[in-house]
Amino acid sequence: MLYREAGDFKTSYRDDGQTFPIRLDRWAYYAALVVAFLVVPFVINDYWANAVFVPFLIYAIAALGLNILTGYAGQVSLGTGGFMAVGAYAVYKLMTAFPEISIVIHILLAGGITAIVGMLFGLPSLRIKGFYLAVATLAAQFFLVWLFNKVPWFYNYSASGQINAPERTILGYAVTGPATSAPAKYLICLVFAFVLAWVARNLTRGMSGRKWMAIRDMDIAAEIIGVNPLTAKLSAFAMSSFFVGVAGALLFAVYLGAAEVGEAFGINKSFLVLFMIIIGGLGSIFGSFAGAAFMVLLPVLLKNVLVGGLGWPTDLAAHIELMIVGGLIVFFLIAEPHGLARLWALTKEKLRLWPFPH
Repeated sequence: MLYREAGDFKTSYRDDGQTFPIRLDRWAYYAALVVAFLVVPFVINDYWANAVFVPFLIYAIAALGLNILTGYAGQVSLGTGGFMAVGAYAVYKLMTAFPEISIVIHILLAGGITAIVGMLFGLPSLRIKGFYLAVATLAAQFFLVWLFNKVPWFYNYSASGQINAPERTILGYAVTGPATSAPAKYLICLVFAFVLAWVARNLTRGMSGRKWMAIRDMDIAAEIIGVNPLTAKLSAFAMSSFFVGVAGALLFAVYLGAAEVGEAFGINKSFLVLFMIIIGGLGSIFGSFAGAAFMVLLPVLLKNVLVGGLGWPTDLAAHIELMIVGGLIVFFLIAEPHGLARLWALTKEKLRLWPFPH
């Protein structure tokens, strides 16, 4: 009875086109922000930060980036792990070369460098699409991993071939390095996730988003009505790669602290982010967060239930997890291709119409 539009009158175009048109949705959104920014930092510990919140926020940023490219622009990409590696190695080189500059600037510059690399590998999208474009981005994944492995300059000629994040602070609090506290890790990732989600929402609702969706639905018709496929596709690759690069920089500098490109940014990382947007929902900002939450929380839940509760071996629980994830992807592709975001929208529609069936 509370979830209703009755009495919530719109008196301007701005009110009519807002992201949350129902008052209860807006209240829930503001309440979630208050809890995320003002409550969680005071109660979070190392386990919850490292196992749940920090990886969820970082992968949500990566899923937002891939969703811009695949969900909104319709350009299939299997090179997300490689582009995350570009962001990670870019922020590492910037942190070691310019230690006096703020880590926030380094992360944003790493995203910009990744955007340039993404545009270069997005050039084939002007001539090919579909599975052929997927193979081209897959080639980018393997090439970038090979490049960071074989050129010692990228890891500062380290004997181990591994990169390690030096300690950096914001307002006197360490956000990278072994001395970083759980609230500091969480807050820097939360700020980046909040700002980039706001940017993605506004981009996809504006002129750029309409161009991307026109290219996705029918590129020939979009070109006829005046959409330039060159700028539309390359801008989608640039924005997507920027988001993914920022996620890669945060994954390395804030979460992992040390990384080797083959293990941290291999092909499994690309498929992981792709599964997030498939399960969460293509072409949906909420779906990116829902898919990231699902893929991060599921292993934690299964490990606690199967290993901690039932006493199963860890390797068996890992295989069960793979089976469940694969089965859910097949289920969503068959039953609900738009994923968790569509299921959530249908649930809200039912609540708005309850107790009437239609």
